Amino acid sequence: MTILEAMQARHSVRSYKDAPLKPETVSALQKEIDACNQEGGLHIQLVTDEPKAFDSLMAHYGKFSGVRNYIALIGQKSVDLEERLGYCGERLVLLAQTLGLNTCWVAMTFGKGAAKSRCTVAPGEKLVCVLALGHGAVQGAAHRSKPMETLCQAEGAMPDWFRRGMEAAMLAPTAMNQQKFLISLRGNTVAAKSLGGFYSKVDLGIVKCHFEAGAGKENFTWAG
Repeated sequence: MTILEAMQARHSVRSYKDAPLKPETVSALQKEIDACNQEGGLHIQLVTDEPKAFDSLMAHYGKFSGVRNYIALIGQKSVDLEERLGYCGERLVLLAQTLGLNTCWVAMTFGKGAAKSRCTVAPGEKLVCVLALGHGAVQGAAHRSKPMETLCQAEGAMPDWFRRGMEAAMLAPTAMNQQKFLISLRGNTVAAKSLGGFYSKVDLGIVKCHFEAGAGKENFTWAG
């Protein structure tokens, strides 16, 4: 399965089977986590066989069941932390899909105290959100997307690579499926901005990850 195929196949899953992660799967995830931490200056951590973070009142409110594995998205507090975690977190989500796993972005409906007890959160760092991870009891369902023309602006004719990037961006998971982002093209320079809303900076990182994969990094430069 390619990354683009993973984007098509991946949907949010809240219910998981009682099946442990294979050692080779854990190794592949950890390798990518290490790469993300090094490249993004982050402190992302994989937690396995730990049910307490999703055995809280908030988790039950969020209708989660069977979650025993998750990835904690942690980094040093900064103005762009959430965007960097969104970008790298989605890299991990798509890798997990290629490995036969299911995932769900979780911002509020988990036990943050329980998660912190299994992670290392250094002074000045922040646990922003987690990725529920495992073998889904279901495969989830696709959500409707806004029309492409409401999500982007392009000067002149839209190049094929930009259209491919937008098609990938439209598959990106966003909080409450709000898709509060706008991607603009001027020459070969692309700008992506948040339009506000719940966890919109995390969403922006997720969207940029998808756009890059669809458009191809070699075809454009991010603005600013």
